[in-house]
Amino acid sequence: MANTHCPRVIGVASGKGGVGKTTVSVNLAAALAASGQRVALLDADMGLANAQIALGSRSPLNISHVLSGERSLREVWVKTSAGVMLIPGASGRRDLAAIGEGEISTVIQSVDDIVDDIDVLVVDVAAGISPSVMSILSACHYRLIVLRDEPSSIADAYGTIKVMTTELGLDEVYLVPNMVPSQGSGWQLFKRMNDVCTRFLGLSVNYLTSIEADELIMDGLRKHQSVLTFAPGSSGARDFRRLGELVLDLPSLTDVQGQRQFFFERLLEVTQEG
Repeated sequence: MANTHCPRVIGVASGKGGVGKTTVSVNLAAALAASGQRVALLDADMGLANAQIALGSRSPLNISHVLSGERSLREVWVKTSAGVMLIPGASGRRDLAAIGEGEISTVIQSVDDIVDDIDVLVVDVAAGISPSVMSILSACHYRLIVLRDEPSSIADAYGTIKVMTTELGLDEVYLVPNMVPSQGSGWQLFKRMNDVCTRFLGLSVNYLTSIEADELIMDGLRKHQSVLTFAPGSSGARDFRRLGELVLDLPSLTDVQGQRQFFFERLLEVTQEG
């Protein structure tokens, strides 16, 4: 009998590094877990993975051990203090930074075993527009693009959106302005980006909410904790709780996909088509 349980899969990406993509991924996952969801975080930034540092995990195993066939995914994933099940990536591995679609397929087949154990999968995708990044984003139900109010971040976010929408035909793209002075300034950043997309791409992108600049977010990361654990009353914790609520309020999977099609099955189709 076909598995009808269909976790929501949220890809978190950015046009360039250094905009807080992993910070958003980790704290979004923590916020979803705190709301009662069963959450897994897949660190798919294979070459420069650091989600396990942010969550205070010291597992000696990571996704490279799954790729090599040494371990199963259930032997690799670990429960963190934030209540998130982390699938660690491998840091400092140039070979995994250029992971191919065959390796992606191996990871996906392994993760398919945990479908019944999770309600939400957050995927921390590598920055940029490489084929492997686009393959993973193609298979997600929702795509969050993290950006800052800086010329290079805006330009690279636009380039990422252009590839996803015009070349791959992807929708369900949501902007998350990060480290902005206020919600109002984040909304204005979204408006500017959306105007550019409307003018040059002939399409609109979506807005969820902004993450205001809050030093307590970084203080928490230095202590290897999410801001929800480190400073639950902070503006950063408030913003991530709101982001988690809005993610859960997104259109249902049947509306998005037209059927209960899980991420891993979809990604296998993508890699086979390629």
